[in-house]
Amino acid sequence: MNQLNTDFLPILGTDFVEFYAGNAKQAAYYYRTAFGFQPLAYKGLETGDKEKTSYALRQGKVTFIFTTALIPDSDIAEHCKQHGDGVKTIALWVDDARKSFDETVKRGGKPFMEPLVLSDENGEVVISGIHTYGETVHLFVERKNYQGVFLPGFVKWETGYQTREAGFKYIDHMVGNVNWGEMDKWAAFYRDVMGFSQLISFDDKDISTQYTALMSKVMANSNMRIKFPINEPAAGLNKSQIEEYIDFYRGSGVQHVALATDNIIHTVAELRNRGVEFLYVPDAYYETLPDRVGKIDENLDDIKSLNILVDRDEEGYLLQIFTRPVEDRPTVFYEIIQRKGAKSFGKGNFKALFESIEREQQRRGTL
Repeated sequence: MNQLNTDFLPILGTDFVEFYAGNAKQAAYYYRTAFGFQPLAYKGLETGDKEKTSYALRQGKVTFIFTTALIPDSDIAEHCKQHGDGVKTIALWVDDARKSFDETVKRGGKPFMEPLVLSDENGEVVISGIHTYGETVHLFVERKNYQGVFLPGFVKWETGYQTREAGFKYIDHMVGNVNWGEMDKWAAFYRDVMGFSQLISFDDKDISTQYTALMSKVMANSNMRIKFPINEPAAGLNKSQIEEYIDFYRGSGVQHVALATDNIIHTVAELRNRGVEFLYVPDAYYETLPDRVGKIDENLDDIKSLNILVDRDEEGYLLQIFTRPVEDRPTVFYEIIQRKGAKSFGKGNFKALFESIEREQQRRGTL
């Protein structure tokens, strides 16, 4: 890894992920009820914002914002019209938002937001931003001089409705789907503009079934806290999940967010009890599981009953499961992941995962 190429943009972690939503109040209720996120902060008419409403929720180190337009002539409303509910902003926590902006823009980043100081009685936050694939943006958030609940302009969100957390700790990775022939372009963007390195690469021989295929490159920053797999379609007999996403999202965007837990059995059982739907994995997958992954700490009957996938690499193993899309458009979904030493992304599960997705596509009539 080139040290000179990775130090100009030190990133402390993911600050927040913002979704543009048709109805932020109902989206926030769903994520609280189904996923166990807790109310954090609110901004809207009551705080003096006449154009949009935002609800911030948190669980562990994961912070989601759901924002909806209050006026029809709005970038937020247009985003929802084109894409449905989806990720607009991936905000990165940095020590210096001005330097982050300058360093990335001079390397070719397209400016989204010049450095801006937001302040209130609790201090100040500096934010800046650049564009990435599709209409997605990266914000750089500098909050070392702020002591408030979340961001200036937000107030503490207090409610009598309480839910239990489901065990999410942090965002493990976020996957972007891009159009035909664009994977290398955006991998180069993360390498040249943001100083990331390529962690791993998969081609259509690695990720394919009888019908569909894709290619992927995983880009990561120097401290490995930020990992962005970039997927593009590959030629197959039928339409792949990436093509389906691009058709319904109407362009490139965030396909899924991988949420880390340290007890996937507990987390998935909780989510299932709350109505979260997951992809189905046939019993045949589990017949050969002990031979493929060796000894694991978890009970195999629990793994099978919850439909959790397991894979091993040279450093350990991981457990993972994927939800069905959480919206009517077959776009955004979630991965729940627990790492027991493994640094990889479940290559041994790709075929089973793809076949599960294809069964869903057949039901939707989009395969």
